[in-house]
Amino acid sequence: MKPLILLTGATGYVGGELLKALVAGGHRVRCLARRPEALGTATGTEVVRGDVLDAASVRAAMTGVDTAYYLVHSMSSPGSFEEEDRAAARVFGDAAREAGVRRVVYLGGLGRNDQELSAHLRSRQEVGEILRASGVSVIEFRASIVIGSGSLSFEMIRALVERLPMMIAPRWVSVPAQPIAIQDLLDYLLAALDLPSDVSRVFEIGGADRVSYGDLMREYARQRFLKRLILSVPVLTPRLSSLWLGLVTPLYVRVGRKLIDSIRHSTVVEDPSAMAVFSIRPCGFREAIARALSTGEQGWLFDSRSIRVQVPPEKAFEPICRIGGATGWYYANWLWRLRGAMDRVVGGVGLRRGRRDPENLRAGDQVDFWRVETLEPNHRLRLAAEMKLPGRAWLEFSVSGDSGGTTIRQTASFDPRGLLGRAYWYAVYPLHQFVFEGMLRRIAAAAITAQSQETHP
Repeated sequence: MKPLILLTGATGYVGGELLKALVAGGHRVRCLARRPEALGTATGTEVVRGDVLDAASVRAAMTGVDTAYYLVHSMSSPGSFEEEDRAAARVFGDAAREAGVRRVVYLGGLGRNDQELSAHLRSRQEVGEILRASGVSVIEFRASIVIGSGSLSFEMIRALVERLPMMIAPRWVSVPAQPIAIQDLLDYLLAALDLPSDVSRVFEIGGADRVSYGDLMREYARQRFLKRLILSVPVLTPRLSSLWLGLVTPLYVRVGRKLIDSIRHSTVVEDPSAMAVFSIRPCGFREAIARALSTGEQGWLFDSRSIRVQVPPEKAFEPICRIGGATGWYYANWLWRLRGAMDRVVGGVGLRRGRRDPENLRAGDQVDFWRVETLEPNHRLRLAAEMKLPGRAWLEFSVSGDSGGTTIRQTASFDPRGLLGRAYWYAVYPLHQFVFEGMLRRIAAAAITAQSQETHP
């Protein structure tokens, strides 16, 4: 049986991704969470209620634990987050020592000690010192910007670039950093499990490139085919910058200010020893952004609806597989033909391609101006749009149920490109309500009719 791992911070971005990786690797995981209901259950995962400021709950969670991941912070606290971080680190370190935990793995932040660090970065490094003072072996990774869909820093970049054609940016957009892709960060966190028990060290980790927030925003814009102008000015203080971010991004203003206080300082790797100890070779920022854009759904727009039909899943899936081509789109076909004509006017493929086969589909097939991206027989069909759009779009159908009945779910998702993409989505949204609702009803009716004809030929 594999050793038991305690994970804190599983409801956060990095912690949530690490939980998936640990479960995928077959590890036994126990999560300590203030709100266990916020975590889904998975094989090999135990979730216990507790708080890192509550010594009794932490001691109980440490029972039988081999390695403990400490991935929590109090940056969003309305009070003194520094004092809360100190208290939590003391509780955690003491409980780990008393329980005989072999190692604590902690994720902190880059920043030179001889700099006048922000309160946030000072606190992150102080937490590492408190954990080590407990006497437990501690592996502390210090990282800069984490690039991944869901990372606070990356989502700030996404929101700014997607929403603002021109940005009046403060000086901090030019400060050097060494961003790391989420997958490379996870690789380091997982590799700490295999280090010898007596190793207790601080490792500075980062991606292959040293770049600024401005460089990241420009590269994000390039990969999204957006034209953006960034003008740097010296007058925006951290407070003004955080208020401005609160107006144009979904970030919470208090967290935004603490984040900006941190990124005003250079966060690059000065000690390269991690490259000698680990076989991990992190990617550059361009590849990291490309990965985040290919896997993330943050900022996407959705229209989802479902209907229940009294037929088994395979019968519900049959009319879905006949969609497009000669069968048409089940509802308001004249609107689909109009959309196809408009697409051809602007140089798109329109509806002229039809289908390879009227009854059967396979991955990669053309379906009018869509292409089959995913096909799971009797369960799921995902179509990727190939018409001209200010963004990327998908139309997905899934069925779930048994012989007693099936739920058909239809979801349109859109990854808008800039303000034009969002304007397009909201302009056609009333049509979605009309067309997609009718389409789903007709698909359900077709499934019921087919079942009835089979039962009563």
